[in-house]
Amino acid sequence: MGTVTIGVSIAVPEPHGSLLQERRAGFGDAAAHGIPTHVTLLPPTEVDASLLPAIEAHLVEVAAAGRPFPMRLSGTGTFRPLSPVVFVQVVEGAEACTWLQKQVRDASGPVARELQFPYHPHVTVAHGIDDASMDRAFEELADYEAGWPCTGFALYEQGADGVWRRLRDFVFGGPVVPPQPGHAERGSIPAS
Repeated sequence: MGTVTIGVSIAVPEPHGSLLQERRAGFGDAAAHGIPTHVTLLPPTEVDASLLPAIEAHLVEVAAAGRPFPMRLSGTGTFRPLSPVVFVQVVEGAEACTWLQKQVRDASGPVARELQFPYHPHVTVAHGIDDASMDRAFEELADYEAGWPCTGFALYEQGADGVWRRLRDFVFGGPVVPPQPGHAERGSIPAS
């Protein structure tokens, strides 16, 4: 069957996802339209295609143990100079994301792996582009805010064309935890 490259992430819902994807493209990031806007739980990982059923079964278990939580993005950050990335910060829900990614990568599971860098939940808005464009992304999205109730995550596969496609959604197995007052469903991007 060969190998496939998969990833697990929390999709940033509409209208926030499309807005950030368009901004990423506008900063000159050529990969923007092939990568849905997301918070990574499992980075790109090459696996034997025959393991996909076991991986999906594992993710069903992780989702069943998870509970919905409020997710809020606010402001920008960067991994430069260590890594050429500018991102929107996860300011609420980071602890839940950290727990989830540990469960996904559990040493006894089918996608156990070490990370290249310590886990830091974020939404990439510029990656590997020139410094001036990275600076512009950092500045122009500094006031960005968005919030939503996170109710699950998804498994993605990267196609031969480099585009990431959602294979399956996994919904958490508990009641929704309401967002904190004033943080529900908002999104704004300052005019450039």
